Amino acid sequence: MSNDGFLFEPEAPERPLADRMRPESLDEVAGQEHLLGAGMPLRKMVDSGKMFSFILWGPPGCGKTTLARILASQSSLHFVALSAVFSGVADLRKAFDEAARRREHGEGTLLFVDEIHRFNRAQQDGFLPYVEDGTVVLVGATTENPSFELNSALLSRCKVFVLKALSNAALEQIIQRSEVLMGRSLPVTPEGRERLLEYADGDGRYLINLLESIYALAGENEIMGPDEVAQSLQHRSPVYDKDREGHYNLISALHKSLRGSDTDAALYWAARMIQGGEDPLYLLRRLTRFAAEDVGLADPMALQLAISAWDTYERLGSPEGELAIAELIVFLGTAPKSNAVYKAWNSALKAARESGSLTPPAHILNAPTKLMKEIGYGANYQYDHDTPEGFSGQNYFPEKMGRRSFYKPVERGFEREIARRLAYWEKLRNEKNKPPSGT
Repeated sequence: MSNDGFLFEPEAPERPLADRMRPESLDEVAGQEHLLGAGMPLRKMVDSGKMFSFILWGPPGCGKTTLARILASQSSLHFVALSAVFSGVADLRKAFDEAARRREHGEGTLLFVDEIHRFNRAQQDGFLPYVEDGTVVLVGATTENPSFELNSALLSRCKVFVLKALSNAALEQIIQRSEVLMGRSLPVTPEGRERLLEYADGDGRYLINLLESIYALAGENEIMGPDEVAQSLQHRSPVYDKDREGHYNLISALHKSLRGSDTDAALYWAARMIQGGEDPLYLLRRLTRFAAEDVGLADPMALQLAISAWDTYERLGSPEGELAIAELIVFLGTAPKSNAVYKAWNSALKAARESGSLTPPAHILNAPTKLMKEIGYGANYQYDHDTPEGFSGQNYFPEKMGRRSFYKPVERGFEREIARRLAYWEKLRNEKNKPPSGT
């Protein structure tokens, strides 16, 4: 009888599938061929036996932690793992002190820091002396853009390797490995298999959890189709952080799709943002900006419809009001595009900065008092409505500045008509300001 009073020792629980499937060599890692293939950067580093500090940047479940463990084992470095979510200054100090003691005995340390971007700037600075003197080889993992989230001093001492979301081919590799390990085929139809890949969305860790559920849920001789797979597993929300890089990537994709008049792509990116939990009012602000900046006067209705869609959403809310957003996206995507007003405004701002405090020409100065009239304010001003053409052609720029041309309408949409009007007025202006013959 055991010391616990049991006749037989209790059987140890089976290790999770993710733990049993953890790759032990670079050859077993699914995906990331651009880093791990023959002659590629991480493979060359391992083959050379020379490890240096680096950052692994990639989406969840792409293999960052697994890679760090393998690199440590293949370089004979002592592996220490910390998570910035659960660790503080005391944990870092302990890790550095222990690494320093190992170094005294000729043993190196690979310090893996998951979610390294969650350490604040001061904590990140604390890594610098230990990285610089070789006490630790730092491998940081982050799902966020290091350019935004990590100190420039730390980045200058670490190479950044960009990992990609796993392709369907890489995910299929993981499924096949699970089948070998489990000793049976995954109990799903080919269509169910495709549904699993869709649910995984490039995340290998999530896929393995799905596989473990499928193996456990499928009854004897049961083969699950896509509907059974969907019923058995909770659908996964798309990866989307409203205040991080994913947010800016998707709004950029929406804006550029609209600018490229690809309405279907724009609808897709907007739907991705809404499903990810984006505030629809943020979308409406950006779409209103697009109407003013990228459609402009090529279709003056764009800005009016943007404000109308905004008002509609605020009255109806979600989900009904989202249709107004979709209508606005379709309108903006199919509208003629012009940034002529945007460029004209920037040119005018530049000229205003450069010209200083030049006063308007005397004839358009306001003359509310007798003194002002006596010194020439408003003198020789021509009231345009009193001319036959409704256009005097007078100069309205400062006399020392000369006439400038900021607004150059395009030959698209309503701006084609505006260009015709401007050309007519320019012709009249030249005729009215032509010096008399013989002078």
